[in-house]
Amino acid sequence: MSPKLCANLVLILFAASVAAARRHPSPANSTASGKPVYLWPLPNKFTSGSRTLLVDPDLALHPSGAGGRAAPVAEAFERYRSLIFSSWAHAARNASGGYDISELTVFVASADDKLELGVDESYTIYVTAAGGVNSIVGGATIEANTIYGAIRGLETFSQLCVFNYDTKNVEVLHAPWYIQDEPRFAFRGLLLDTSRHFLPVEVIKQVIDSMSYSKLNVLHWHIIDEQSFPLEVPSYPNLWKGSYSKWERYTVEDAHDIVSYARKRGIHVMAEIDVPGHAESWGNGYPKLWPSPKCKEPLDVSSNYTFEVISGILSDMRKIFPFGLFHLGGDEVYTGCWNVTPHVRQWLDEHNMTTKDAYKYFVLKAQEIAIKLNWIPVNWEETFNSFKENLNPLTVVHNWLGPGVCPKVVEKGFRCIMSNQGVWYLDHLDVPWEDFYTSEPLAGINNTAQQKLVLGGEVCMWGETADTSDVQQTIWPRAAAAAERMWSQLEAISAQDLETTVLARLHYFRCLLNHRGIAAAPVMNAYGRRPPIGPGSCFIQ
Repeated sequence: MSPKLCANLVLILFAASVAAARRHPSPANSTASGKPVYLWPLPNKFTSGSRTLLVDPDLALHPSGAGGRAAPVAEAFERYRSLIFSSWAHAARNASGGYDISELTVFVASADDKLELGVDESYTIYVTAAGGVNSIVGGATIEANTIYGAIRGLETFSQLCVFNYDTKNVEVLHAPWYIQDEPRFAFRGLLLDTSRHFLPVEVIKQVIDSMSYSKLNVLHWHIIDEQSFPLEVPSYPNLWKGSYSKWERYTVEDAHDIVSYARKRGIHVMAEIDVPGHAESWGNGYPKLWPSPKCKEPLDVSSNYTFEVISGILSDMRKIFPFGLFHLGGDEVYTGCWNVTPHVRQWLDEHNMTTKDAYKYFVLKAQEIAIKLNWIPVNWEETFNSFKENLNPLTVVHNWLGPGVCPKVVEKGFRCIMSNQGVWYLDHLDVPWEDFYTSEPLAGINNTAQQKLVLGGEVCMWGETADTSDVQQTIWPRAAAAAERMWSQLEAISAQDLETTVLARLHYFRCLLNHRGIAAAPVMNAYGRRPPIGPGSCFIQ
């Protein structure tokens, strides 16, 4: 029997159980037995049963389909197998067998490994045992159209697998399972700031791993800011003289490594250079970029050299970052410096410009450079607030100042990303998980066509008070609350009781992160990243 035919047969055999589930539906957030579904984020559609299946420690991958044998699929399988099983699991394996799941079939329809915004991340999972009421075919199957859908399916499958400390077996509870899943939003981001505090490459990789566990798919790498310029730029090699030290830098090879690492986990890397403000560190290597030694930002709008440098930076970065979106910043531009610098003031007068005009000129010129490099420009919302009628139609507007921005943005035909600082800024330690969970990117947008212009959202880990010592516990578990909001269907998550069902599931996911070596802080902290205030289980703190 071919793998595809086998998978289809499993689907047919599940029809009876699916039909039964429809006749006696369980809540969208619970199993057939009425217990919460400890999968995060919550899948789109699923049915479950009442059996417990044993998973073979020597679980084998059976690749199928045009993309099933792709290297990222095999690598992801090995990663998840090491998460599911302890290193000693093989030695403790029951020699006589008796396992219900000894093989995981992964069928991937396409071998195309292109990772772009909107790539198909959907997947279907079947988990059953041979000889049961609902099936004669035992094992587990993941079907996906792309390798990235398969990777998302492997994460869900890994969460179905639970270690039983009494029997020392890995089990799948509440089987058989039938799961159909896909994301609600194409852009589900996490901003990571490596300018305010340098983060070593291995720490960034740990963050990428943790993102994949909650199905976040865009790492917004805020590499550079006024405090430091840690990235190597071959065209302008003195730029990284703006780093804190020679040991707090990223080489071109480091950046390539991070992008490749993320890609294997289905995660885009969207880089940012924030211009014309937030760029004081640039002048440490090239002082001509400053309007004057006493007036170091915004960058000198009057000098062609400024835009030559920006063009060189973007050209070098285009060789590293394949993602179609590039963030050009544009926020918090305090133009008083231009007014008091004689040669800039003269340039403004000669061009009959106000400083507001010069701000617009700078942003639009930077957009032109990015677009010529086949990038879609992303800008913070101040650009839209200041000169929406002049922005390039391709512009993606990134909200951060407060609520109600995306409705205005999409009404004008622009695309929008939500990061309202009042609810989705992780460095705001007083924002509880409930606010992260209940904040809705489509709030105030009722027109279906306009809703499609909201790409999704992003939680922001600004680095003024976060470094290697505390970045993960500042991100998690609150970022996971937003991750479910961006992945799961609105109807399903809205049906849950926040303080019982959702809280129990988030406690569970936080403990899962801890088991996987991610320093996720207690869920119930009054302030994010605060350690426990006393003894207790991670399932209730």
